[in-house]
Amino acid sequence: MEVRDLSFTPVANSNPEYLTADQIDFYNTNGYIRPLSVFGDLEAEVNRSYFNWQLARVLAARDGRDPYSINGFHTRWQGLYDICTHPMLLNYVQDIIGPDIICWGSHFFCKLPQDPKMVPWHQDASYWPLNPARTVTVWLAIDDADEENAAMEFIPGTHTKGHLRWRQAKGEVVLGQEIEGIENLGSPVYDELKAGQISLHADMLAHGSKANTSLRRRCGLTIRYCLPNVNTGDSGWNHNSILARGVDPTGHWANNPRPLGEDITATIFASQAG
Repeated sequence: MEVRDLSFTPVANSNPEYLTADQIDFYNTNGYIRPLSVFGDLEAEVNRSYFNWQLARVLAARDGRDPYSINGFHTRWQGLYDICTHPMLLNYVQDIIGPDIICWGSHFFCKLPQDPKMVPWHQDASYWPLNPARTVTVWLAIDDADEENAAMEFIPGTHTKGHLRWRQAKGEVVLGQEIEGIENLGSPVYDELKAGQISLHADMLAHGSKANTSLRRRCGLTIRYCLPNVNTGDSGWNHNSILARGVDPTGHWANNPRPLGEDITATIFASQAG
């Protein structure tokens, strides 16, 4: 069995173009950056209306999917493809991973009002068959996200602690892994964002979110980006990818073209965590 590299490699970018040097240092130390503005108010409303339309279509299909099921459609939905390849998103990502950018995953995490499901504390890379662990996640706020409506929480610095022990989560949860002894790893911080803002976080950073006990929805879009030298083995996880910017000298990743429509048929792409 291949031993995966689940270490964190600090960003070595002494001359970032869109982030500041202080933000790069903060990312290296804490494992995340927030908030960053990408979409203005009108654009954020367009994103929200687009998601609302897609969610209604998915639920109307009555095939067992729920608000967490919109996973991996970036190569099948033109509008989502365009969000994932938005130049400003890629500019921020480029300052973290460099000019060659693979977009390999996307997943809407939509907590409806009074949604009892929680996302247990986890590390994203623990779920993924990627080697090495070099993915940065963009979390785009579709709705305003704050403490009241169960914004995502980070535990700063946990991205440098290697692969943390976990157990199978119980109760009403979205994902199955739950880090053990999380109370000993530091104080959580909320990833509070206004609609249209983003955060960036490293794939080894411990994070999760509580149940949404409020009367407000909390929806965010996670988009996964990595360098071309990340390998998926024989898992097939490279098939649903986009060469979002630059080149892929490895030839490992698919470069799916911009889709022409908005295909909502159930995807068979492997589940992603976030």
